[in-house]
Amino acid sequence: MTRDRKDRKDPEGGKGLEGGKDLDGGKDLEGRNRKDQLGQVLRFALVGGVNTGTFFGIYLLLHPWMPYFAAYTLAFLLSMVGSFFMNTYFTYRTRPTWKKFLLFPLTNVTNYVIQSVGLYALVTWAGMDTRIAPLVAAVVAIPFTFLLSRKILVPGARARGGEPEQAPTSSTV
Repeated sequence: MTRDRKDRKDPEGGKGLEGGKDLDGGKDLEGRNRKDQLGQVLRFALVGGVNTGTFFGIYLLLHPWMPYFAAYTLAFLLSMVGSFFMNTYFTYRTRPTWKKFLLFPLTNVTNYVIQSVGLYALVTWAGMDTRIAPLVAAVVAIPFTFLLSRKILVPGARARGGEPEQAPTSSTV
């Protein structure tokens, strides 16, 4: 992992930005941001699917050997590490840093609480099967996880989901 840097890799190959437009007269920055946001949401959904599958597989492997809640907790912790790397490299296309790695569990604490309350309620009050309840609880937590992980992994991102605000530059490096 590297130190957290304010500069981000320019996906357009190093073209500088001025006045909300590419220096070469290309697309409007706002239109690109919407496209980038949609890409992040789609990549987040894909990573979430892979991560949920990983979590569920680990949970099912551990479930026969320990109480369901202990299996759930261990599976959650193991899949969280994988989630961090998939989200930094693939979803948000940013570098993993120790700072982000150490902050990322804060987003997962919220996710864990939402999923745990949901799991307990679904099993205890709704009588749902302990093999299925974790999946239902995970679906409920998705929107919260996206917003919080974006805030941690993409520092400076605007609250409404835009790309981090960058100071205009005249450099085309």
